[in-house]
Amino acid sequence: MCSAIRAAFLCSQFSRKTTSVFSPHLRKMVHYQTEPRGRANSPDYRIYFKSSDGKCISPFHDIPLYAADQQQESDVPPKKIKTNEIATKEPLNPIKQDVKNGKLRYVANIFPHKGYIWNYGALPQTWEDPSHTDQETKCCGDNDPIDVCEIGSKVCATGQVIQVKVLGILALIDEGETDWKVIAINIEDPDASSLNSIEDVRKMKPGHLEATVDWFKTYKVPDGKPENRLAFGGQFKDKDFAVEVIKATHSFWKALVLRKKMKGEGIICQNSSLCDSPFRCSDAEAHAVLQAAPEYGEPLPVSSEVDKWHFITK
Repeated sequence: MCSAIRAAFLCSQFSRKTTSVFSPHLRKMVHYQTEPRGRANSPDYRIYFKSSDGKCISPFHDIPLYAADQQQESDVPPKKIKTNEIATKEPLNPIKQDVKNGKLRYVANIFPHKGYIWNYGALPQTWEDPSHTDQETKCCGDNDPIDVCEIGSKVCATGQVIQVKVLGILALIDEGETDWKVIAINIEDPDASSLNSIEDVRKMKPGHLEATVDWFKTYKVPDGKPENRLAFGGQFKDKDFAVEVIKATHSFWKALVLRKKMKGEGIICQNSSLCDSPFRCSDAEAHAVLQAAPEYGEPLPVSSEVDKWHFITK
């Protein structure tokens, strides 16, 4: 294992930052294509993924977490900010906008933050197992890929896959479930060579870690919910701790897609590349999923109510 683990990041949220996929690397990343379906700002909007040769893939299962030469096996604009997510319970797991109580979800602007304050995404081929109780947090997993906050200066596009350097990790306890937040930086960022740990972030980007803690504590308050709880007293764990969490969630994912783990809480494991997985599908079957989705159309307008500010008093 190299001293600074690098991963593939899949960007899903579009704001100051977006949902992306991260994946540790040591070689040039394969280029991925995206194809939108449905109408943006509507419940049927999806972003599907394709390999560089145009084959339909799952960003959850088919994008490697680790490069082959790093591990022995393959290991992801400030507007009205959408809450996007990888659709883990749909075939091929496209990116979609989250829906709550029949309405599209948006991230509130909580002073002084406007939407997301980093590129927000996930590591492919990871899964926070809801049947596993973490020894450190004493809570089970949240049934999703592990989240990543990419702190570089460049804003990613929704669905963009980049390589990141892992720096540390924060543990959010969301409604009784462990929801890890990996802190990482794009390896092509001008500061990437100087940032190798959480302490480096604290020194070179003063206030950034504190803002991250504040954001995760308060982002649900405008919805009438109490502040979120953070494990470890809201302290960040270091890079080595983060790497162990990533390894564990990768092993949980592997058990899921190889059917060694029978209970996946509705997760769809359809993939096009995992030879040992019983959920592997043919190229034709994967293409049929894309063809069945609604054709891409003009985006719908977004209500002006979405872009309002919230001030949290303490």
